[in-house]
Amino acid sequence: MSQVKPLYWEAVPDVGYHVERRADGGMNIKVWRIDEQTLEHWRRFAETHELYSDRLTRNLYDLRELDDLPEEAIQYAVEVNSDPAARRLRVAVLVSNDRVRQAVERIVALTAPEGGAEIRVFTDEDEAEAWLARPLEEML
Repeated sequence: MSQVKPLYWEAVPDVGYHVERRADGGMNIKVWRIDEQTLEHWRRFAETHELYSDRLTRNLYDLRELDDLPEEAIQYAVEVNSDPAARRLRVAVLVSNDRVRQAVERIVALTAPEGGAEIRVFTDEDEAEAWLARPLEEML
């Protein structure tokens, strides 16, 4: 049995997201607010997590409570997804509207040349989980 990877996430008051470990070893990240404090905290968290990335991982980002993604959030996500370690990730993103969907699709398009995470956008959580459950070997 493999050892559970540390989460490297610490709850901070007034940060608009929460992270928990998934049973499959990945992470569930729920975001309900995007502001400067949340973006800076998430950026440090994501960069630290990529630094210690050592295996293929499944992550679920739940952005359904967001109405939009500001340009700064898009640029931070492009930066993080351009790291070579992101290639080890399969990321399902849950959205509730076209503005957020289009912003996530823009992130994917801007990082495609570098081959970042394998990212798909969903509106249905069961469909997202089914896609995440596919064998990770398909990513290779």
